[in-house]
Amino acid sequence: MQLKHSRNSSALALRLLAGIPLAVFSMSMGGCTRASDAQSSTPASAATSAVAQPVELKLQRVVMLMRHGVRPPTKQQVTPAGTNPSPWPQWDVDFGELTGHGRDAVRLLGQWDRINWAARGLLPATGCPANGDVEVAASAKSRTQATARALVEGMAPDCGINVAFPADKRDDVEFHPLDTRAVAIDADAALKAVQALMPAGGMAAEVQAQAPLFALLNQAMGCAPAAACDISKMPAGLEHKDGDRPGVGNPFGVASTASQTFLLEYLEGKPMKDVAWGHLTREQISTLLKFHALKFRYEGRAPYVAARAATPLAARMLAAVEHGAKLTVLVGHDTNIADLGGMLDLHWQVPSYPSDDPPPGGAIGFEVLADPSGAQFVRAFYRSQTMDQVRELQKLDAGNPASYQYIPIPGCAERCPLADFEKIVKDKLVPVLRRPVLP
Repeated sequence: MQLKHSRNSSALALRLLAGIPLAVFSMSMGGCTRASDAQSSTPASAATSAVAQPVELKLQRVVMLMRHGVRPPTKQQVTPAGTNPSPWPQWDVDFGELTGHGRDAVRLLGQWDRINWAARGLLPATGCPANGDVEVAASAKSRTQATARALVEGMAPDCGINVAFPADKRDDVEFHPLDTRAVAIDADAALKAVQALMPAGGMAAEVQAQAPLFALLNQAMGCAPAAACDISKMPAGLEHKDGDRPGVGNPFGVASTASQTFLLEYLEGKPMKDVAWGHLTREQISTLLKFHALKFRYEGRAPYVAARAATPLAARMLAAVEHGAKLTVLVGHDTNIADLGGMLDLHWQVPSYPSDDPPPGGAIGFEVLADPSGAQFVRAFYRSQTMDQVRELQKLDAGNPASYQYIPIPGCAERCPLADFEKIVKDKLVPVLRRPVLP
């Protein structure tokens, strides 16, 4: 099943939370409707002779890859010296660590996940899941581990669910395969693959095309156009990196980091006078996040690059789809989600975010469903809180659900047979060195 985000996807979430069995859905010009609903206006004789009855699909497994929750910037000076009008705001945790507010938001998300999975029969509504029914793993970064624990606290408190993670960052071959040299990448081939995504005129032309965004960024930075602080005047070009993917380079790398920092300030619940120094509205912050999505388009959407950056996680997720726990949660980074999206050409849009932007706490995942005959199917989804749900620490329930959006899997039918999904993923995997090669 493939759904575009719409009011109907929210209605679907409400159906799921209410515990209504999932039937086959059909697409109409007005959005998505249940096949059984579509039949209600059809004469009985026609319905029995021409319209197939809905087939109930049972949810068997869920595998999802989640971004960590709200954190501060990873360094004090977010953008080059001289570009910010005042010092960047202070945070109450160390650079790059999960904040208390971020932990609370993820805990709320875990509570909603439990309601959702219980309503659909995946997990029990109360008590602890059976041993082995839930598996959770995180990257070697402490913020992902703290996020995984917060999710478990919300979803299954006091149940002793373990969070696995690499003991050493040099062994983090799944979440950081290029850094650990776990996957070979030809830097020249990678650069050519990314260059193929550029418009005529290269990155300088991309800067020109994004002039309105840079103007808004100048407003946030308190900078007059063409002044020394104007980030758009930085020399533009991709960064060639030996043994790694190309970087998007300046000015887009700086613009992405700045816009993401404004988002994190907003999500943390800081007073608006401390969010982008009071220079932006919430809607303008959302607009500037296009820089973040654009960075990932260049760094994670080229097929050559995406396959090498995503293969270890994609292989693990495929194994979990085939024979994993009832629920598998892998907690990593926005880069991991962008890479997997690029590898499988998956696209999403969370309300209040640009297309293909991975919000803090959001997750891309796959459902495994079975029909009464035992035939298995796969659907991709994106689950996330909105900006204001995180900022305000809103309780998530049937009246205020998280965004849960079904997304198309290119090359597969709406109900993607498991064998077809396996072939799609396996055809894109590249060889992996099981032992990490130390830098």
